[in-house]
Amino acid sequence: MRIRILTSLFAVFVSCLSIAGQSGLRPRGDVNCDWTVNIADVNAIIEAIFNDKPYHALYTYAYDINGDHVINISDLNAVIGAIMGDELPPMPTYSGTLPVMYIITEGKRDIVSKDEYVYAMWWLDAMDIDGYTSIGSAEAPLGMQIKGRGNYTWTNHDKKPFRLKFIQALPVLGMPSSQHWVLISGADYWIGQINDALPFEIGRQMGMSWNPRQVPIEVVLNGQYIGLYHMTEKIRVDKNRVNIVKQKDRETDSTKVTGGWLLEIDNYYEPGQIAFTEGNGWHFWVTPHSPEELSYVQRTYMTDFLMHADSAIYCEDKTSTEWERYIDMDSLAVFYIIQEIMDNLEGFHGSCYFHKQRGDSTKLIFGPLWDFGSSFSRYTSTYEFDHFIYDNTSSNLHLRWIAEIAKFPRFQECVRQHWQRFYTEVYPQLDLFLNEFGDKIEAAGNCDHNRWPKSECDNIKGRINFTRNQCLKKKIAWLNEQWGQE
Repeated sequence: MRIRILTSLFAVFVSCLSIAGQSGLRPRGDVNCDWTVNIADVNAIIEAIFNDKPYHALYTYAYDINGDHVINISDLNAVIGAIMGDELPPMPTYSGTLPVMYIITEGKRDIVSKDEYVYAMWWLDAMDIDGYTSIGSAEAPLGMQIKGRGNYTWTNHDKKPFRLKFIQALPVLGMPSSQHWVLISGADYWIGQINDALPFEIGRQMGMSWNPRQVPIEVVLNGQYIGLYHMTEKIRVDKNRVNIVKQKDRETDSTKVTGGWLLEIDNYYEPGQIAFTEGNGWHFWVTPHSPEELSYVQRTYMTDFLMHADSAIYCEDKTSTEWERYIDMDSLAVFYIIQEIMDNLEGFHGSCYFHKQRGDSTKLIFGPLWDFGSSFSRYTSTYEFDHFIYDNTSSNLHLRWIAEIAKFPRFQECVRQHWQRFYTEVYPQLDLFLNEFGDKIEAAGNCDHNRWPKSECDNIKGRINFTRNQCLKKKIAWLNEQWGQE
């Protein structure tokens, strides 16, 4: 019923729009977003000048005709000149080497909220790239809702990340069908945009049950090119994603609250979280993603489960196996190894997911992987990547549990076993993966840099090679000294 209502609303939205002429990039000077430069654009700039409208590289980019990051009289003169026949420089555009997603929001509205969705129409041009299929078209767009997402990247970067909810579930770019997707902006991915792609690939080769699939694309929003993005599966309970029982919100049957659970260790407090004090005195915040709204029975069950695990982890006897009743050691070992490979200082600080299937004896499974934006952030020209991620971290980057779990000899032995598999079977494959990934997105990265000059998307292959030689190889070599065969 809900999908039918949303589809009907979208049909009304589309019927009110003229799609003709809106299938490509707007010309420079088109301020009012009608795909032409005319007197309406003059009026829009005059109004912006009188109202001291601030420049923003996403929301008011079109107003800044002369590129001085101020909306002023010279922009007005440029638009008047264009109407009189002057030729303005072209707008930044896509590379043509990746699929292009077109999004047009209802009323050409800006996307300014992480809480409120905006209705939009969209289509995807596969650009005749082998293995990909176009979806919809300018003449036959599809419906969705879109809003902002993320924390630091949303508030501190002009290039914004987005969350998408399609009106109907669809397979996209070879990924299984779903309504729920994420556009990761990579705005702070200085290491060649491999922050997520590389650990996700390692996780796949290491046999993790599921990590988000993602495909690099380019995006045009309301006729403006906004750069290179990573079309990514959103983490959620689903047969094609985190494949566990979907537990109802506010469940009160004690036989059903043992699972499934999809949980995230978070780095800040929000109402509705499961919260307790870790054995070392730090706050421990866990966001429930499925179920989201907890009954007293659900909250009590999972709070007790986590606190019992915490007590077992912080016991004095490190030969104890009590903590293994609550946490699957193999999944944790692989998850931890990947955090170490990427030197991800936030690996157990926030965006740290684990899940639990229904059952009295089921354990917490660490994964899926998510958010490697802080990878190799300790890099300096003199740093040798010769510490574990929980060593010498600042107080605002406390990593939950892992430093204490690392004191258990059985866990260290499990880590060494999985490390041998990584080092002998997976590591030799990574050079090929990195080379192919760099080749795929190099041109799009340069186009992204043209649109966002402050971004670090230029020279993608050079950045990947630098990261490989100055960060990745050094960290792996040091880890192999710790965990490799003697």
